[in-house]
Amino acid sequence: MTSVLDLAPVVPVVVVDDPSDAVPLARALVAGGLPAIEVTLRTPGALEAIRAVAEGVPEAVVGAGTVLTPEQVTGAVAAGARFLVSPGWTDVLLEAMRGSGVPYLPGVSTTSEVVALLERGVREMKFFPAEAAGGTAYLKSLAGPLPQARFCPTGGIGPATASEYLSLPNVGCVGGSWMLPADAVAARDWGRVEELAREAATLGSGSQV
Repeated sequence: MTSVLDLAPVVPVVVVDDPSDAVPLARALVAGGLPAIEVTLRTPGALEAIRAVAEGVPEAVVGAGTVLTPEQVTGAVAAGARFLVSPGWTDVLLEAMRGSGVPYLPGVSTTSEVVALLERGVREMKFFPAEAAGGTAYLKSLAGPLPQARFCPTGGIGPATASEYLSLPNVGCVGGSWMLPADAVAARDWGRVEELAREAATLGSGSQV
């Protein structure tokens, strides 16, 4: 894998409260056509969930999100994460992600942050929080002066707006959690998750693994 942005049009952003749900949840997402899965490091069982998916669902491409420290970079990769996503970046965090050996998406929300990453040789980024930071209008404005930057917008995106983002030339995929409604996850209704994932997978033209 060389680019997270080309795995699928939508990357599910997953918060796992119970690690035992990780494998059936991942299987449902993969069956629905969404193989790239971002497990956020917001819960105590997140690394255990990443490890379970990496070992139990080989057809999934599991990554770690909300990566904030070099220690989290190390722990996530050791658990089996195949890509890393951060909501923002510093030089210290960027160097840790660069040295991890896996693809990574540092988060940006301003033009200056984008330019700073381009200066450091990074061309693929997370745009966060997408809707609050200006949405599709902002990304359209960046495409002219900064065409070399590509984005995975995340934050406030749903099925009604995902296609608008995916139609932009500088957007490779979007991140979201609408295919993982809380009631379906709580009920372990993996069939519903798979159905919603299948609908999401049709929103763009990104290639799938």
